[in-house]
Order: sequence, then C-alpha cells, then structure tokens
Amino acid sequence: MSLHLFIYRIFQVIYRISQKTLETFEQKIVSKVYCVYICNIMEQRLDILNKANDLFLKYGIKSVTMDDISRHLGVSKKTLYQFVENKNDLINRCLAFHVEEEQRAINEIVSKAKDPIDEMLSIAKFISKMLREMNPSVIYDLQKYYGKIWEMLESFHIEYIYKIIFNNIQKGIELGLYRDNLHADIIAKFYVRKSQILTDESIFPTSKYNKEALYLEFISYHIHGVASTKGLKLLNKYLLERNQQ
Repeated sequence: MSLHLFIYRIFQVIYRISQKTLETFEQKIVSKVYCVYICNIMEQRLDILNKANDLFLKYGIKSVTMDDISRHLGVSKKTLYQFVENKNDLINRCLAFHVEEEQRAINEIVSKAKDPIDEMLSIAKFISKMLREMNPSVIYDLQKYYGKIWEMLESFHIEYIYKIIFNNIQKGIELGLYRDNLHADIIAKFYVRKSQILTDESIFPTSKYNKEALYLEFISYHIHGVASTKGLKLLNKYLLERNQQ
C-alpha cells in the first residue's frame, strides 16, 4: 500500500467517526430541545389547571366561563383551547388534578400521623380547610349540571376513602385505641356512605348548613363511635392541645 493511499484511508476513517459524532450530537441537541418543549407544555398545562381549579372553587363552576378563565390566565381563548377541548373537558381535567392533589395530601397525612386518632383529626383539619375555601355552589353545580363528572368524583371517594378508613380502623384496633369488636369493613363502608349524605342538598342544604361545621361534627361522631376508653382519653388530649394552639 502506498503512503498516499494509507493517508487517504486514515482520513476516511476520521471523516466517518466525525460524522457519527456529529449525528449523535445533533440527536442529543434535538432530544434536549424536545424535552424542554415538553416540559414547558406540561408546566403551562399545570398552570392552567391550577388557576382554573382555583376559580371554580372560589366562584362556583356554573358561573365561571372560558372567557373568565382566559382573562385570569392572561392568555387568549385560542391558546386555552390548545390544551382543552371545551369547558367540560377543563372541568374533567381540573377535578382529576384536584383528586390527585387531595390523594397526595391525605397519603402524606397518613404517613406522618402519630396514631389512628391523630390521623383522623389531621384529615379532618385538611378537609375542613378545603371546604372553608370552597364556594358552597361547587358541589351543587357538579350534581346538577355535570352529573358524570360528579359520579367520577364520588367513585374516587368510595374506593380511596374506603381504603383509608379501613386501614385506620385496623390500626386503631391493634393499638387498643378503637374497640376490639369492630368490623373494619363494615365501619369503613358506613363512613363512606355517611360522608356522601353530607353533600346531599335535600338533607343538608347549603343555605342552612355550613359544610365545614357539618364535616367536623361528622368526624367527632365517627371517632366517638369507634374509640375505646384509651382512645377517647387520647382524643381529648389532642383536642385540648389543638384548642390551645
């Protein structure tokens, strides 16, 4: 092989390596740009859901229009419709977002609770705060105008809250804080069904009953119904501490 041919082939190899390196580099650049684009889209979508959810909770669902939402977000309706098909779709997405956030918050409460009674009181505090910040018409609007979406929300409560209460009852019995003759499955189902009554306008109309006060009364009724003597002493201790805060 001549020296010229040898040098030529070396340059060919170098060229192929550089081309592959360039292709890999371009792929990485494209990949990173795409990731940034997707992240921006996700962030914008999350911002829309967050702010729209706040509007619905504050003013009710029926009274808030897509125009209101686009003005509040500072974007055009055209931009808004790039993320959602219509108001129904937005409500669906907002509720799914709300449910996910609620579930995350309750899971965190359960993981940090000192015991089952502390867990129930902490969940009650979280739910009562949420009810305090919610326009009373939200539940009414969902039940009357968005039946399918309301059913989805109810399905979440039936399945998820049942598990939370079932586990809470079992832990309470094991620790001697709840009566040992309780049936966790039955009590959890009672709890879920009774909690549904709280949102029934024909039984507890919003015009007459404060939802937050109603829920706190329900929690007190529940804990007093399942707690042992030891559990009631602990409950009174926690309530005294909370009153002094």
